[in-house]
Amino acid sequence: MKKTALIIGGGPAGCSAAHQLHELGSWEITLIEAGQELGGGVRTNYYGGHPYTFGPRHFLTQNEKVFEYLNEIIPLRDCGDHQFITYVEQDHEFYTFPIHMDDVRRMPDSEKIKKEIENAHGVSQSNNFEEYWINSVGKRLYNKMINNYNKKMWLVDDNSVIDTFNWSPKGVTIKDGPRAAWDIAISAYPFAEDGYNKYFDLVLDKAKVFFNTKIDKYDIKNKKVYLDGDPFTFDIIINTISPDILFDYCYGELPYIGRDFHKIVFPTENLFPDHVYFLYYANTEPFTRLVEYKKFTHHKSPTTLVGMEIPSKNGKYYPLPIKKEMEKAKKYFDLMPEGVFTMGRAGSYRYLIDIDDCIEQAMELAKILKSGSSGDHPVLIDRWQKFE
Repeated sequence: MKKTALIIGGGPAGCSAAHQLHELGSWEITLIEAGQELGGGVRTNYYGGHPYTFGPRHFLTQNEKVFEYLNEIIPLRDCGDHQFITYVEQDHEFYTFPIHMDDVRRMPDSEKIKKEIENAHGVSQSNNFEEYWINSVGKRLYNKMINNYNKKMWLVDDNSVIDTFNWSPKGVTIKDGPRAAWDIAISAYPFAEDGYNKYFDLVLDKAKVFFNTKIDKYDIKNKKVYLDGDPFTFDIIINTISPDILFDYCYGELPYIGRDFHKIVFPTENLFPDHVYFLYYANTEPFTRLVEYKKFTHHKSPTTLVGMEIPSKNGKYYPLPIKKEMEKAKKYFDLMPEGVFTMGRAGSYRYLIDIDDCIEQAMELAKILKSGSSGDHPVLIDRWQKFE
């Protein structure tokens, strides 16, 4: 007789878990999804005939095994030529990101910036995000490219309240020489026009999926949930939503930053320069970045679609990288008994978790279950602690 597994949430983490459990062949899988589709913000939709996802969703990984696994299911094309550029209003200029010395040399205050870089203390003496950057690149460059952007990214008035910082590696080691945005990571995107949708929808044949469904009540200690007032008990539970929800916010609600997402069609075949996929804005404008989706999708059209992202309180997309909130999340993790696992960006309460990490976590889950263990720690592959 097969064992029973409940997966809470049908985003990339929940779908990855369903794939891995199905491959084990010994699990009866139930997946509960509050929305009407699988894939969450990584699902491809259409606007003006253009395919798009909620924010850019290229597949970026340093794990070749994970890349090869997904590439077998969803063939992926290389987009390693992608570039980020940032608009700095005070200079009336776009500069490369990560920060590159070629751009520093052409800044109007380049000599002062270079002197500050030479005299920077180094990150070892840093206690918060602001100190981390100032001690890395100096105050002028920090104010020019980082200060305002990070404040609006996290909706804070003071960057010193962000007391974790190693998750923000871009530009801290200022580049010189070749301009590769990522030196060792694989950067890819599906060939298919509908992106990753096939990967998500294959779950419909691997699990019993309930759409537009919310769990009434959680009894995590007994691995039990209530749907429409009826109790259902499982051998294991895999959670991919915010862990505070499972325990009725008994330690308080975990904070997240959301996004208002705006889609704009322009009457030109392309809008951004060649190889530029992202435009970041480091000033006081409310939006953080623009994305031209054709650069990822290779969609053919005389028009082009651009997405604009404005940080807001709408949605739970980015866990706050603040130690006291991470410690609160850990208190919720500690309430989880053997046989309850939590994964994905929300489930792990880690900002840096992306599609590849969700797959890697699911692979780790399958390894644990195949060994016959129920797991002694609920957070799968908790290696993201190193970014705190």
